[in-house]
Amino acid sequence: MSCKVLLLATLVVLTVARPEPPPTAGYGAPAPIFISSGPEAPPRYDFTYAVKDEYAGNDFGHQESRDGYDTKGSYYVQLPDGRLQKVTYYVNGDSGYIAQVEYQGEAQYPAYQPAPAPTYTPAPTYG
Repeated sequence: MSCKVLLLATLVVLTVARPEPPPTAGYGAPAPIFISSGPEAPPRYDFTYAVKDEYAGNDFGHQESRDGYDTKGSYYVQLPDGRLQKVTYYVNGDSGYIAQVEYQGEAQYPAYQPAPAPTYTPAPTYG
């Protein structure tokens, strides 16, 4: 009797664990999403932007151009110490990102001026 129960349990486990094949009736392979207007063109672009905000003290910009695998550009930022940091870079194929960093101007650090000590006056008393 126990052999029959063991055999029945094994059949149930094998039936439940069997992977089902994907449904084929009415369903086909998903269509690939491919939009093309002809042969692939190498990437090509140019852009430039700059921000100069006198009120907040921001001055920075970026320029870049790309033609195929050749990319070159530069960006700059006015640092809080008064210097201008300029980075010129290029990427040519597998050469990686090659950058040259230069600074214009001399760093200026104002002398430390401690805040004046607060003065306290007693509150008036009425009597």
